[in-house]
Order: sequence, then structure tokens, then C-alpha cells
Amino acid sequence: MSAALYGPDGFFVTGPGPAGHFRTSVHASPAFTGAVLRLLDRTDRVLGRPDPLHVVDVGAGRGELLTALAGLAPAGLRERLRLTAVELAPRPADLPAMIGWRDRLPDRVTGLLLATEWLDNVPLDVADRGTASPPRYVLVDPETGVESTGTPLDPADAGWLTSWWPGAGPAEIGLSRDLAWAEAVGTLDRGLALAVDYGHVRADRPATGTLTGFRHGRQVLPVPDGSCDVTAHVAVDSVAAAGAAVAGLPYQLLAQRTALRALGVDGGRPPLPLASTDPTGYVRALAAASAAAELLAPTGLGGHWWLLQPVGIDPIVLD
Repeated sequence: MSAALYGPDGFFVTGPGPAGHFRTSVHASPAFTGAVLRLLDRTDRVLGRPDPLHVVDVGAGRGELLTALAGLAPAGLRERLRLTAVELAPRPADLPAMIGWRDRLPDRVTGLLLATEWLDNVPLDVADRGTASPPRYVLVDPETGVESTGTPLDPADAGWLTSWWPGAGPAEIGLSRDLAWAEAVGTLDRGLALAVDYGHVRADRPATGTLTGFRHGRQVLPVPDGSCDVTAHVAVDSVAAAGAAVAGLPYQLLAQRTALRALGVDGGRPPLPLASTDPTGYVRALAAASAAAELLAPTGLGGHWWLLQPVGIDPIVLD
């Protein structure tokens, strides 16, 4: 999975990037960027308007979210912003000069750390708990996707399953995501870390797992040959606990539709009389409302989880 996604010919390193294959909240509507900007303003206020104010986007794709933020930020804020994309792909040629580009997390920063649909692509192992006793790793042929049973789980992975995904059936071992999120949270000196992703909690783990692939907007078999995205939903409660242990502060976990509404996103239709008084404005408002509604749909992007982890500041509560 690591080689298929991030190796020299990996899915996220070559080609057009995520936007060429699937639709994320960042790509769906400017309303998402507007909500993130309002969250940034709240964080900035709690921090006391520091200069500089860092925004770090982990798993930044081709820098779309940071580019949009730079365009929307008012002048007074834009002058203080230090925007940094963390991504293994080469820096895009058309990326604005004000956005930094690096292949690893920065050292201690103050501000907002973003991880929108990053954790679901942090490589993990899958456990076979149906035909194997004790549980064993699932192996996969990187050319055909054919699976076989490997060695027994090591103690750390077995312990993670006992704590976070007990029971029978296949399970995606989320320890690597916990460690990745803990490391990301640890880069903040003061500020807020936000992860946005599809996920599940212990009381509602998927019985058959979630590992799958995507290519050109279609779901495909998760063959780890570099030709497609290989992704699995995130055990968000486990990740949240790992980040809170680093920060020493409680987290907030809520649905994207709840978070976005708290940040002013409204998918309601514009008033019908506007169609008579300003037809062009009505069409624009209707298009914006439709895009916002996509972000809020409970069976789609609105079903994402938002995990907010404060570091060294009072919680920023969305409800």
C-alpha cells in the first residue's frame, strides 16, 4: 500500500493528483474553504493574532485548499499567513509563491494544522480473523490483488485490535493512523489540528472492512499497483485518543454536516422571488446552494467526521 500510493511511481506522487480521480470536500464547493477560513479566524483570535500565523495542510494534493485560502483571506490576515503544504508529490509549477512545499511535517508551529482526507491514505495492514487463529496479516499480490494469509500479528497490532476493533471478521489495523496523527498534532506548539475523513467508531465498526480503490471517479478493486487510490476508512475514535494523549487536552468529534453548519454553510435554496427580480443572481445562488448541499449530505461528504484537537489553547467548540 505504501509503495502503491507513495513510491516513485505511486498514485499520489505521479499524474494529476487526487482531483483527477475523485471528488473531495475541497473540490466540491468554495463553501468548504469559506468554512475553513472562519475556523482559522476563530483559531487566530484564540491565539491572540500571532505573526506569523501558520496553516499546514498535510496530504495537500496539489495545494488546492491552501491556494483557495490564500485567495479568500483578507489582506490583514494574508500578510501574517505562512502557508505550508506537506505532500510527497513534486511542487506544482503553478502553485502561488506564498505557499511553501515540503515532503515532511514542519517543526513546532503556531496556528492551524489541516488533514483533509489524509488519514484514510496512511498505509495500514489488514488482519484475517476468520480463517486464521491466531489472527494473521493479509498479504496481497501487488500485480493481481489476490490475497493470501501471512504471519501472526505482532503484539502491538494485536493489542490495537483488542482495544479498538475486537470481534471476528476482517479488520483494518489503525495503529499506523494513530501514530501519524499523534506525530502531526505534536508539531503544533499552540493551535488547532483538524482531521476530516470518512470513518467509524468502535460501536459501529464495519463487519467486512472498508478497504477499496478508486480510479477516474469509479470504485475499483484495491490492487496496489500504483494505478488507483487504495483507501480504508479511519477508526476516528482511536485516532482521536492518540492525538489527545499528545496534546493533553480533550478533542471534539462530530459529523461534517454539523461542523459546517456551525461555520455558516447553508445548503438551503435561495428565495424564489429572486428568480424574478435577479434571474442571474438566482441561478448563481442556486448553484452555490446545490454545492453546499453536497457538502452537507449525510450519505455523502456530510458523513465525514471532523476531529478537532486543540493544543495549548482553550477548545474551539463547534455545535
